[in-house]
Amino acid sequence: TRTATLPRRSLASSSSRLPFSSAASQDTSSSPYVSGPTTHFGYESVSINEKEGRVRQVFENVANDYDVMNDFMSAGLHRYWKDELLRMTGVGPMSKALRRRASMKYASDLNNNNDDDDTIDDSKALLSILDVAGGTGDVAFRFVDAANCEERSKSSGKDEVNVTVCDINPEMLRVGESRARKRYGSALFDETCALKFVEGNAQCLPFEDNSFDLYTIAFGLRNVTDVDMALRDALRVLKPGGRFLCLEFSHVQNVPLAQLYDIYSFHVIPKLGEVVANDRDSYQYLVESIRKFCTQDELVTRMNTAGFEGVKYTNMTQGIVAVHEGWKP
Repeated sequence: TRTATLPRRSLASSSSRLPFSSAASQDTSSSPYVSGPTTHFGYESVSINEKEGRVRQVFENVANDYDVMNDFMSAGLHRYWKDELLRMTGVGPMSKALRRRASMKYASDLNNNNDDDDTIDDSKALLSILDVAGGTGDVAFRFVDAANCEERSKSSGKDEVNVTVCDINPEMLRVGESRARKRYGSALFDETCALKFVEGNAQCLPFEDNSFDLYTIAFGLRNVTDVDMALRDALRVLKPGGRFLCLEFSHVQNVPLAQLYDIYSFHVIPKLGEVVANDRDSYQYLVESIRKFCTQDELVTRMNTAGFEGVKYTNMTQGIVAVHEGWKP
């Protein structure tokens, strides 16, 4: 297996030395995420067909202020959590190693006048990353920067690393692509093809099987109508040996902190949404959606059922968020 499973006792004894604690996977029974004609939209029961449209409206409402919204939801900690997600993916060192390999292979082929079929194909990425529900690009930009794609865009030919942002909401994608072009220019899109924005539903992604080495989804899985369906499709689009990582608000395990967190969530965040964005309802939904989402262990079970291997999770900030990860066999 690719990941080690540690007993909870040893993890608990070491958690005081860490900014967050890691928990091994535990099997818990779970029913299908969607069963019957209705599901939840926050604390409200709605039809399955209605939820997608209502979630879409929430994110159309907050698209231009999405990063501000995340600051409110997390008191600014989302930036640290996303940095940790980047570190866990290893995109930086992987990209450096793959670029070195590609340049060495290219130089060797030139010296040997090698036209064999095993020559690295410049049209195919050596590291292909998919960031789902990442419309505004906050996570994708971290990958682009870590992989040094902007510097690579000054050279000719397609990049050995590419990042695809997929989101169901065209307004979020519009904001993300606009930010990306202002930040990096057009070369990443038009020349090296290192970054692209694609509209698509996490439950039925518009990509072929076995397309990506890495799949990430940050603060998006809880908004999907059928989480089980999204997990199965994540497995489908990953290459064999590909890795899935989900960063999501989760369930606080420290009782005093959980009580304080509830007070902040239900009494402060919706009011801030009303004052700053003139949109209390969207922020109220986002708070409620966190409480309705899977526990850490339940999501582990769902990932195992979907077919992932080596599944585990890492709690950050006492379980306010968790990163779940698994591998496609």
